[in-house]
Amino acid sequence: MKVPLLDLKAHHAPLMGEILEAIKGVAESNAFILGPQTKQLEASVAAYSNTRHAIGLSSGSDALLAALMALDLKPGDEVITPTYSFFATAGAVARLGAKPVLADIDLSTFNIDVKQIEKLITKKTRAIIPVHLYGQCADMKPILAIAAKHGLKVVEDAAQSIGAEYSDGKRAGSMGDIGCFSFFPSKNLGCWGDGGMVVAQNDALGEKLEVLRSHGSKPKYHHKIIGGNFRLDEIQSAVLNVKLKHLDSWTAKRQANAKLYTKLFRSAGLDKKGVTLPEPVYAASGAKHFHIYNQYVLLVPRRDEMKAFLAEKGIGSEIYYPVPFHMQECFRYLGYRQGDFPLAEKAASTSLALPIYPELTQEQQAYVVETIAAFLK
Repeated sequence: MKVPLLDLKAHHAPLMGEILEAIKGVAESNAFILGPQTKQLEASVAAYSNTRHAIGLSSGSDALLAALMALDLKPGDEVITPTYSFFATAGAVARLGAKPVLADIDLSTFNIDVKQIEKLITKKTRAIIPVHLYGQCADMKPILAIAAKHGLKVVEDAAQSIGAEYSDGKRAGSMGDIGCFSFFPSKNLGCWGDGGMVVAQNDALGEKLEVLRSHGSKPKYHHKIIGGNFRLDEIQSAVLNVKLKHLDSWTAKRQANAKLYTKLFRSAGLDKKGVTLPEPVYAASGAKHFHIYNQYVLLVPRRDEMKAFLAEKGIGSEIYYPVPFHMQECFRYLGYRQGDFPLAEKAASTSLALPIYPELTQEQQAYVVETIAAFLK
């Protein structure tokens, strides 16, 4: 049996006619940049995320960069962020000449350990970037309280978590000053190329982000600030407008798949054989989207051997992320060493993501668990 990590062909097949028709509409309109499709998507994502503003951008990475530019981050400023995330989280900080100040994670959620944040604050600290990793919100209540106490900004890296809800029901991206989404094809809501978005509640920030995405130009060819070419194109917006209508049903299927995985792993006794299952910490809160499972990530013994064994049996898996920021060569100048963030290092060396996409069948899931059980015998 073949079980790919992600099956985009199966994912797009039911929507193919509608998506191609939408793309044809863009071609016929000749409105390729910042046209009606993007305006429609921005309004829909703002409503979906319960924010006042949504601005379509060229990628999730550029969303982080534009967010920090909107906050006037300068060289020498410091930004607190977890050491365990996709590279863009810290990369955006460093690109502006600011300093990523790293924190370890809570191993049960893979998100930033909020207990470490306050002791990392200095006179140079300007912002905190909590990452809602794998589809589950970071613990935002204490983060927002710390930020308010110290006059700091909060940029939510919600690249993997559009629609995810915190324990109080607030959606990812709506709680901090700016929220950042990615529409990379593998995301729960993915386009057919690169794409991203920022959301904000503050009117001035929303307007500034809109100006920044077009080189800081307002009115046209007049620049009070320097921005970038961060625009989301119409074809990607058209694809996303078709797909957004289905996002909640896909989330429900991912949640059902996660629930079945957990049941199968426990029934097989694998949780007693060194396999640590994902912990949906807000499941009892009443929030419908307590976890949207962009990834279903285990901690496992002999991880690299297991990954190879699964591949031999036709099962896709992935390691997110094998090298934390503090161990990346490009961040050596920050002065961190191996051992400084033991929980992130444990996640990097033992985590393994399994297929969790909405089209996954129960038979495929059973095969995945049976194969892991066979490996651990």
